[in-house]
Amino acid sequence: MPLPKISEARELSDDQLAEEILKVKKQLFTLRLQKATRQLEKPHQFRHARHRLAQLLTVETERKRAASQPTQGQQ
Repeated sequence: MPLPKISEARELSDDQLAEEILKVKKQLFTLRLQKATRQLEKPHQFRHARHRLAQLLTVETERKRAASQPTQGQQ
């Protein structure tokens, strides 16, 4: 299973991005719980979920910075 592409995250709307971030955070919680109870069968899912979360948070930060820059230039 290949790692997700950041271009997919950039295509999401702001609402979809927020929902996806929540979904991945819940998935990471579930994976940590499975690991603690020794029920985790696919440890590579940690890497994929952390990678996806980093991509989503990066896109969110880029959008926030882009939104705040025009206001700083007008002051």
